[in-house]
Amino acid sequence: MHPIAFQVGGLSVRWYGVLIAVAFLIGLWTAARRAPRVGIAGERIFDLGLWLIVGGIAGARLFYVVSYSDRVFENPLFPSAPWTEVFMVQRGGLVFYGGLIGASVACAVYAAVRNLPLWRLADVLAPSIALGYVPGRVGCFLNGCCFGRVCELPWAVRYPTQSDVWRQHFEAGLTQIGAPSAPVHPTQLYDALLSLGLYIGLAALFRRRRFEGQVFATYLMGYALLRSYVELFRGDYPPAHLHGGLTPAHLWSILIFACGAALFWTLQRAQLKRG
Repeated sequence: MHPIAFQVGGLSVRWYGVLIAVAFLIGLWTAARRAPRVGIAGERIFDLGLWLIVGGIAGARLFYVVSYSDRVFENPLFPSAPWTEVFMVQRGGLVFYGGLIGASVACAVYAAVRNLPLWRLADVLAPSIALGYVPGRVGCFLNGCCFGRVCELPWAVRYPTQSDVWRQHFEAGLTQIGAPSAPVHPTQLYDALLSLGLYIGLAALFRRRRFEGQVFATYLMGYALLRSYVELFRGDYPPAHLHGGLTPAHLWSILIFACGAALFWTLQRAQLKRG
């Protein structure tokens, strides 16, 4: 586990932030290459990039602060934290579903302002969202967050007891793990590998989609299912954040899957009516 990428003077640059930046760049580059196939200039995707970054990070952080306000302000992770702790995204604390919703809103506003077809634009972006998630989850792995339950599998990982992130989670009671050095599921890497597979599938679907919005709707359903599966192995949730054995991400996955299924059905039906 190596949370610090390098030092610039007295500033520590974390791998989490570096890999989030890499995720955005990979996502924008692959989407820009895909866009001309459906009549959207690649420059439009890069122009959209700033909107997605602002909307995504704002949504991801807002969801984290609302969902885990106790982690931000009231526990030993951030003792006597000032209100400015809300903006400290470099330490982690981003909820992907919040980022997805924030970026989706930003994309819808951009499409309206630039008079672009929304669902065609969403199809262009969908595979790249899945691909961008891969380095983002590797960043979580290096940061020591989003870890799994105790297991004895050959690929189980042990976080070093001297790790600040791991020790603080343990001391604050923010984990179901009984000891800081216990072997656990590398759930971050599970997520990364499954998202890579999802990207490959969505990129193939894009080339033979039958209606606009099909790829994006499929992404919503596919990611919700994959995320729900990985959540079965997560071990970093305190008991207070579990609901009948379901994690917060499980609950959001149910909603996102339903939205994806409804969108798929609605757009497909509209296409059939148009003939």
